[in-house]
Amino acid sequence: MSKLNFRIGIGYDLHRLEENRDLIIGGVKIPYEKGLLGHSDADVLVHAIIDALLGALALPDIGTLFPDTDEKYKNADSIELLKQVYSMVKEKGYLINNLDTNIIAQAPKMMGYIPQMKEVLSKTLDLDADYISIKAKTKEHLDAVGEKRAIEAQAVVIVYKN
Repeated sequence: MSKLNFRIGIGYDLHRLEENRDLIIGGVKIPYEKGLLGHSDADVLVHAIIDALLGALALPDIGTLFPDTDEKYKNADSIELLKQVYSMVKEKGYLINNLDTNIIAQAPKMMGYIPQMKEVLSKTLDLDADYISIKAKTKEHLDAVGEKRAIEAQAVVIVYKN
């Protein structure tokens, strides 16, 4: 049995870009000609964060908790799902120490939206923005992301016993 009072979780998500969808990443609507396809709002960054938190606590993944076969999650606001998961984290007696993330997208450019994303996540997770890292990366025109057909995200989180 572990005697340490912290746990680490990793999360990953990828969604295809499609026309006639809003592009929402990190809880921020980004003007772009396409949006991410998914049952919910397909916020790839928030989905990766949710899976990182669930992984840190050895809970079922996002698809198990919020299945795409359940109509109540159709077009769901991923920030609201993150709030539910953060409640689970607190119920288990944990708080978030820090969050490190990557958004991997060839387009659109994310840098100008990162301060807003940090603000949304800071409020949602009761975590000072200084403990949230969001980095924007490209795929150098390689694979589906590099060809502007998809966007992916990665997240690592450390939680500690309150």
